[in-house]
Amino acid sequence: MAAERQIYSIKELNKYIRMKLDSDSLLSDVWIRGEISNFTHHGSGHMYFTLKDESSRIKSIMFASHNSRLPFVPKEGTKVIARGNVTVYERDGQYQFYATHMQPDGIGSLYLAYEQLKSKLEKEGLFAAERKRPLPRYPRVIGVVTSPTGAAVRDIIITLQRRYPQVAVVLYPVLVQGKGAGPSIVQAIENLNAMGEADVLIVGRGGGSLEELWAFNEEAVARAIAASGIPVISAVGHETDFTIADFAADLRAATPTAAAELAVPSAAELAGQLRIARQRLRQALLRRSQRGGERLAALQRSLALAGPRRQLAQHAQRLDMLRAALLRAAEARHSRAQGRSALLHQSLQRFHPLSSVSAARRRTDSLTRELAGAMQARLADKRARYGAELRHLDALSPLKVMSRGYSLVYDEKEQHLIKSLKEVELGDVVNIKLNDGQLNCHVWGMKEDVRDDDEGSGTGF
Repeated sequence: MAAERQIYSIKELNKYIRMKLDSDSLLSDVWIRGEISNFTHHGSGHMYFTLKDESSRIKSIMFASHNSRLPFVPKEGTKVIARGNVTVYERDGQYQFYATHMQPDGIGSLYLAYEQLKSKLEKEGLFAAERKRPLPRYPRVIGVVTSPTGAAVRDIIITLQRRYPQVAVVLYPVLVQGKGAGPSIVQAIENLNAMGEADVLIVGRGGGSLEELWAFNEEAVARAIAASGIPVISAVGHETDFTIADFAADLRAATPTAAAELAVPSAAELAGQLRIARQRLRQALLRRSQRGGERLAALQRSLALAGPRRQLAQHAQRLDMLRAALLRAAEARHSRAQGRSALLHQSLQRFHPLSSVSAARRRTDSLTRELAGAMQARLADKRARYGAELRHLDALSPLKVMSRGYSLVYDEKEQHLIKSLKEVELGDVVNIKLNDGQLNCHVWGMKEDVRDDDEGSGTGF
């Protein structure tokens, strides 16, 4: 008896195919490139369209929950790169592409690289909140890594000088776009860390397209920022621009100006806080003095003072002691407040730009003198070595040897130095070079030296 056949309904078959597609790891998260056609933006917010290339097409859907975050408006004929999954719509038995992300083609490949690198570094923990370091409250030196000619550097320096003029600024000029920009930024961060003078680094540039900001999306730049021993504020582009450097930095600023404001406190606000503190201290002293006066007046009105003269004298003595103690306490507190105010004023003066400039000038002068001395010493040593080498070369010169009575024998064309009798024959023409000229000779006779094995060698004619 033949085995009973399993017969499926159309719905069961479509469901089985959908389950197969959903379980495929490639189809569950795939990027595709194509041109939009048959585009419809439904009243529900969902987008229905077809993605096609030169030889094929696939029906596609992007639900409102995903397309509401698109940075552009899809249109008929737009070339895009989309991310999503492929599955079967069971009712029609047709497989479709369900898009979750989409970018115009051209920057789409960059966006894909951006997302992949961001995901990789995030898994490694480079963006973790627990590794972010707080900025120093009162920095002495700010390191700025940016282009020396852009608007960003002007905004940063102007803001720093306006808010906290006593801070020193170290500008490290770099390329911020194009070939070589990434390595230039990495080198700047590493060098400023090696110098060890800056308390905070501001790394960034002005706004631009994704391609123009791409140096700040390179992996090497992100790792250099994460490895920096100095806290880093990223300041790339405008408020809507986000780069990998923003996630790796200890703090992200919406603009270069905002980065400068985050890096330093406001000197005007600090001065205002100091004035308020002084005013509160003065008011507290006045209130305490008023309370003491009121208490003294109450004691004077007290019925106990109408008692015996001795009790009156004791209370008067105690009153004098309390008054003296109050005055001493008030004076001591006032003195401490003045001392603290003087210390704060002195601390602010120490960070005055003139003192920093003077110290830098003295250091530059010292280094200039050291460099000049080192160059003079090295030049003298090179001259001495050069003279010694010339004397040594002169001593080894063949002309020196020939001046002592020796000569050189060449063949007729003066191209070969003759060192053995085996190199000439009777009748050959040879040229003999002397110290003051040369002889052209014919060989009429030849006699070989007799060598003594015990003595090594000898000559004779």
